[in-house]
Amino acid sequence: MPKSAPTKAPSPSRLSVRKTYKLYVGGAFPRSESGRTYLVDGDNVALASRKDARDAVVAARKAQPKWAAATAYNRGQVLYRIAEMVEGRRGEFVALGVPAAEVDAAVDRLVWYAGWSDKIAQVAGNANPVAGPFFNLSAPEPTGVVGVVSPASLLGLVSVVAPAIVTGNTVVVLASGPQVAITLAEVLATSDVPGGVVNILTGRAAETAPWLASHDDVNGLDLTGVDDPELATELERSASGTLKRVLRAPAGGADFAADPGLRPMTAFLETKTVWHPKGF
Repeated sequence: MPKSAPTKAPSPSRLSVRKTYKLYVGGAFPRSESGRTYLVDGDNVALASRKDARDAVVAARKAQPKWAAATAYNRGQVLYRIAEMVEGRRGEFVALGVPAAEVDAAVDRLVWYAGWSDKIAQVAGNANPVAGPFFNLSAPEPTGVVGVVSPASLLGLVSVVAPAIVTGNTVVVLASGPQVAITLAEVLATSDVPGGVVNILTGRAAETAPWLASHDDVNGLDLTGVDDPELATELERSASGTLKRVLRAPAGGADFAADPGLRPMTAFLETKTVWHPKGF
């Protein structure tokens, strides 16, 4: 048999392939339609535009009905799969500067929300006592498409995205920590999350967030990652024009290491109450 050719050693002059951090919209990784980028710690990162924000909202709206119609158990399975994949890429997040303890906390937070997926309806809903021969039932439903200005940390990002999607919403995220956020997007793309459920834009919140705040097809706005009180007030004012639900960070900032409680999940739930006559 002929001998195989010897393997050549890598050339010492070879340049490694540098990663370009693109957007994550509709399950794909497009560049910004504007072609703009900006530097973050020496990395080229896509600078999202108004058109990118509109495209992300379209993708989120298209995905929302099917995601909301999935069983709560299925959504919990998907979040658990995300936790598995983050655990598997732990070293990559650590290499980006995320403390190992924070990666572990993010995994635990995803598992925690996965466990709530088929229980939140029983806690947030109720059978209401009424005077008369009727059943009166209140049940929570997702708000719809939620715009999120996320914190820079991995744990902060997971802590705002997971409660919104586990209850059936879809999200458009303006990411403050682009390398960590797009690495998480790569996890989502391989974790059974349907395209469009989570969309991640990188860039400047002050430039892109106003378009989400005023967008007619965005139903809620999470401003947890907005550090500038004046910007938060302006975004809240813009959101009021379309009667959006708005969630702002608590005074003094959010403590993501603390027990999140139910508020992050119930903040973007609507309550539907149904009356039905009793039989005789």
